[in-house]
Amino acid sequence: MTETRATDKIAEAFDAVDIIRVKRDKGTLSPEQIDWTIDAYTRGVIADEQMAALNMAILLNGMDRTEIARWTAAMIASGERMDFSSLRRPDGGLKYTSDKHSTGGVGDKITLPLAPLVAVFGVAVPQLSGRGLGHTGGTLDKLESIPGWRASLSNDEILAQLQDVGAVICAAGAGLAPADKKLYALRDVTGTVEAIPLIASSIMSKKIAEGTGSLVLDVKVGSGAFMKDEAKARELAETMVALGQDAGVNTVALLTNMGTPLGLTAGNAIEVEESVEVLAGGGPADVVELTVRLAEEMLACAGVRDADPAAALKDGRAMDVWNRMIRAQGGDPAAKLPVARESEVVYAPADGVLVELDALSVGVAAWRLGAGRARKEDAVQAGAGVRMHAKPGAVVRAGEPLMTLLTDTPERFDRAKEALEHAVVIAPEGSRPAQQLIIDRIA
Repeated sequence: MTETRATDKIAEAFDAVDIIRVKRDKGTLSPEQIDWTIDAYTRGVIADEQMAALNMAILLNGMDRTEIARWTAAMIASGERMDFSSLRRPDGGLKYTSDKHSTGGVGDKITLPLAPLVAVFGVAVPQLSGRGLGHTGGTLDKLESIPGWRASLSNDEILAQLQDVGAVICAAGAGLAPADKKLYALRDVTGTVEAIPLIASSIMSKKIAEGTGSLVLDVKVGSGAFMKDEAKARELAETMVALGQDAGVNTVALLTNMGTPLGLTAGNAIEVEESVEVLAGGGPADVVELTVRLAEEMLACAGVRDADPAAALKDGRAMDVWNRMIRAQGGDPAAKLPVARESEVVYAPADGVLVELDALSVGVAAWRLGAGRARKEDAVQAGAGVRMHAKPGAVVRAGEPLMTLLTDTPERFDRAKEALEHAVVIAPEGSRPAQQLIIDRIA
């Protein structure tokens, strides 16, 4: 007797094996095939092993722009879309929305000062963020080090906060592009995360479903970035900009350097502390530079001209919005942040100029100290991380502190120091590191 499965009762429009063969043989999937594939995988008709085979075929053979756009649209259609059309300016006009997405890096706390900074100028910032995995930090993990702050908000709460405060940083709801959540988990365990069509559609399906009117992409390049190679990062940026523009979202991208950590901290609470310094008109020059540049891009995309974000950091306006934003989500912006129980100093091995501080090495060290997680369900230590005392270009002396390692569990120090063994390059005085924070703009 033949066994009948529940899925056999539905006459499916296509067969998964035929879909796999198309991409295996370097063919082009039709819009109908793509729609069916995403829907069938979401429903469980296409098995994980079949989708894994299709993902690998896409990784090896690519997709054209039409295929990627349709794949992205199908993932958006798998869930709900947010609508910000009810947001209003004081004059009753439509309140413009602008968002930023970073492909992730080490010390990348830019979202924290950026969202309130843009909101100063009347543009609403619906920043739906994620948690860290591996050596890259997560915005929500950083903010959860603030006592009382909560990441999960309902759609109604998001809208109310955007109308009242102008900025929200929170977790994306499960209803946005649920196909992507399932696909990402599969890509993560099948060696297909690097497929540019799948990266681009993953990011952009969530951002387009989020409903923002404009989007600025911060595509990182370098050792601490997801994309180590500039050509690949540029291809990813161009693909995502095209997807956004095709969907009616005003989209631009910056290629930015992630060979060196951003700022002087990599962790959770210590990155919040540094972000507050930026909002107070201080902070490391590279964090300030990138925050201001991204704010200018976000405001321009939303049609706001002649704004001066640098002034809004200096005069306290951005800090005022930050305090309101944190309070609106239950946090206390004046509360003392968690501090790691244990610390250990890493010293400069020689005299000279620090010409290299490898972002990946620092990120792995922070992860091993407890600031990051290996699996999504792992907990993180709020106070763990790496505090850096010098950036490339600084003159250092042998025996001076270069970094301070922070953790609640001192048995983690040895493996963190192993990650840092080749992180530092010191050259004779007079040497100049090759550093360029913003590499290019793609629109």
